[in-house]
Amino acid sequence: MKNILFFLLLIPSFIVAQKTTILKGTVKNNLNEPVEKVSIKFGNTGDVTDKEGNYSIRIPFNEEITIIFSHVSYRTFTKIITAASRNAIRYSPTLTLKTEELKEIIVKDIRKKAEGLISIDANKAKNIIGPNAGVENILMTLPGVNNNNELSTQYNVRGGNFDENLVYVNGIEIYRPFLIRSGQQEGLSFINSNMVQNINFSAGGFQAKYGDKLSSVLDITYRKPTETATTIDASLLGASVTFEGQFLNNKLSTITGVRYRDNSLFVNSKQIETNFRPKFTDVQTFLSYDFSEKLSLNFLGNFSLNNYDYQPISRRTRFGTVANPLELIVFYSGQEKDKYLTLFGALSADYKVTDDFTLTTTASRYNTQEEEHFDIAAAYNLGEVDANIGSQNFGEVDFSQGIGSQLNHARNDLDALISNIQVKGTIKNGETQWNFGAKYQKEDIKDRIREWEIIDSLGFSVRPPFHSSNNQPYEPFEGEITPFQNIRKDNNVAINRVSGFVQFNQRSFWDSHEVFYNLGIRAQNWSVTGNGIQSKNQTIISPRAQFAIKPNWKKDMLFRFSGGLYAQPPSYRELRNFDGDVNVDVKAQKSIHYVAGMDYSFQMWERPFKLTTEVYYKDLFDVNAYSIDNVRIRYRADNVTTAFATGLDVRLNGEFVPGSESWVSLGYLKTEENIDKRGSIARPSDQRIKFGILFQDYVPNLPDLKAYLNLVYNTGVPGGSPAYADVYRFQERLRDYKRADLGVSYIFVDANKQFSAGWLSKFKELSAGLELFNMFDIQNSITNTWVRDVYSKTQFGIPNYMTGRVLNFKVGMTF
Repeated sequence: MKNILFFLLLIPSFIVAQKTTILKGTVKNNLNEPVEKVSIKFGNTGDVTDKEGNYSIRIPFNEEITIIFSHVSYRTFTKIITAASRNAIRYSPTLTLKTEELKEIIVKDIRKKAEGLISIDANKAKNIIGPNAGVENILMTLPGVNNNNELSTQYNVRGGNFDENLVYVNGIEIYRPFLIRSGQQEGLSFINSNMVQNINFSAGGFQAKYGDKLSSVLDITYRKPTETATTIDASLLGASVTFEGQFLNNKLSTITGVRYRDNSLFVNSKQIETNFRPKFTDVQTFLSYDFSEKLSLNFLGNFSLNNYDYQPISRRTRFGTVANPLELIVFYSGQEKDKYLTLFGALSADYKVTDDFTLTTTASRYNTQEEEHFDIAAAYNLGEVDANIGSQNFGEVDFSQGIGSQLNHARNDLDALISNIQVKGTIKNGETQWNFGAKYQKEDIKDRIREWEIIDSLGFSVRPPFHSSNNQPYEPFEGEITPFQNIRKDNNVAINRVSGFVQFNQRSFWDSHEVFYNLGIRAQNWSVTGNGIQSKNQTIISPRAQFAIKPNWKKDMLFRFSGGLYAQPPSYRELRNFDGDVNVDVKAQKSIHYVAGMDYSFQMWERPFKLTTEVYYKDLFDVNAYSIDNVRIRYRADNVTTAFATGLDVRLNGEFVPGSESWVSLGYLKTEENIDKRGSIARPSDQRIKFGILFQDYVPNLPDLKAYLNLVYNTGVPGGSPAYADVYRFQERLRDYKRADLGVSYIFVDANKQFSAGWLSKFKELSAGLELFNMFDIQNSITNTWVRDVYSKTQFGIPNYMTGRVLNFKVGMTF
């Protein structure tokens, strides 16, 4: 009797189970953080999310219902759902904070603006179209940031060079290889955009807590995952896989990325015919373990391997004017085999002494092992092209101005080990904050240089500069054949550095106006030992200050001023001159920054917009002048140069299309240098005008079909000079740089478009699209190849053109 009664009591439960199914998911906010105590209701049924944002409720099967998600701090969100399957379905919405609850967040945002930092959406950096998709790609759309080489992730900021930019990941300084001399050798950026949470960038006048460089700071924070996910991106240029998750009762969080890149698609679009397939691979991981609420241990590691096997075959380039066209034809033999292996590891501990006092200790080590081996012979013919339209030989070379060859040889090997330990702290007291830190770093570099070049013109070897010459090629030279360039050096260099900083931050009010100011000072002492020579200890002191005011006006405006003395102690690359000799007594380059800026936020077309303007002037002295060979920087290793840089940066960003942020950038720059009091000339980075557009759009009737346009126009930079030539004699500029990249993608699944059944229900995100790089197929040049005219003995700069139009297909997914 008891069994029958028990069975009768279960009958209603069976009936309910047959007519219902389970709806579950995770509720998060815009920062991808779980939201606790969210009420989920339909009718009289409901649930509340736990600490991880998880919920689970039973809903009717095959019936349209309205689910309501509500929270005291977030906007109420409703969703109409029809359960088409009796299997459990998943829906994970993202809630938006209520406007009235945003006061604290607005203050933090204003603080970043007051510090002169540009914050960039990490998702936007990942999705924006570009040959080197990622963080650096989006930086190059900003005013004051320039790069004419789409195969490189390096960038110039306000007249500085690649070596003048600071890059941090989780507060740890990142380094780049030493020997790389062209963008196509460079490979992957250290920064994995799939692992990034926050991006902050300053183009000048930055705080003392950042390091000793002259131009800019890129401050990246990798995220700590809150759920398990795997992201896969694949295209004709390579692939990446990123895994993230939490383990050990959510105390251990890990995010690991593996990337592979093959630049063949780009390289094969260049004018040089080659047998070439550059391959780049890296593995990167970030681990974080929370021992308690006060103590956490973090590890950041990276392994990168770049293989560059290059075998040029031939090249044909036309240049000159319509009235006097010229053509260079080159046939190559030989090959280049380069290898760049880098290892990086950093262990840090964060300790919260009190609620207002935190300490971070970090130990890191960076090792790069680089090989640059090549033997390449090139035979060339420089000729005049028949420009007579009525001629039978129209368009063909009918007169040779230069015939010759050259042989380049190198067996260069470099091994660098950089080790450091640092302690940083933060003390807060209301609206007052103190930051301080100290760091010790040791750099050991072993550099073996074996590099020479022989130039031949009509069978006569061209002698190097500064040698006694004969009347070549009209008179034979019967002496020993001397290479035009010949460097044989073995450099063993050790650099010891001790640095520290302290800075004071304050937020207060002046009458009803909000005021921010920052005062800080850095110091560094270093010494160099190289090739049996030990330098004296050198010390630099770098005071810096910032002031910002947000007036209590109806218009939302903020004004800021910053400046200071910035110094850059020399790295090994700056100590080595053109001949490979190391000058251990090179002083730090110095620059006085003056920066004034304004942010104006307003509504246009009932949508938010912001206009940002900055003017700047940099007075540089003790400058170590340099020349650029593609992305290879070669220093004079002296301090006999003075320079300046001045300009204006303007950026207008907002929702030109509702729901999609875009911006327009305009920059003006003038930078000149005076080498050893010989007079002012343009610096290699003197890019006068910069215009950029980053535009996002979608089809109104099909909002999941999105388009991205990245358009850049830069005026030409100086085209450089032949090796060991007087730069004052070569001041011609390259042609203007013009490029437009277009991307079209379709979003199958994302946070706002989830599926409860079918194959799409397995994905958290899924998208596919096409990318058209250099859509107008414009020939942009990065440097010049210098060819001698045997008759006039002049040297012609032959443009080295970059990549042409390239079509790429890509797909991205997260599950």
